[in-house]
Amino acid sequence: MPNIKQQKKRVRTAAEERVENLRWRSTAKTMMRSLREAAEAGDTTAVGERHRALVRWLDKAASRGALHRNTAARRKAQAARLLSASGKRD
Repeated sequence: MPNIKQQKKRVRTAAEERVENLRWRSTAKTMMRSLREAAEAGDTTAVGERHRALVRWLDKAASRGALHRNTAARRKAQAARLLSASGKRD
């Protein structure tokens, strides 16, 4: 347990950041699952909308540091493959 005031603050800040990063990662996974389900169902309009939303979310998560930029790029590539397999391109 930290004794110094600044150390206590860093522990508290790190815990808050961890929760916030978890929210970004978890939502990205949920959006990817939603995209995959729409692609399997064959709903091309839903696939296009969900792909656009997912790419935007991943870009924001990577820019703020919640996701590594290569991880975001990999997931965007996976989403693009789902989009092209469904027959609709952005």
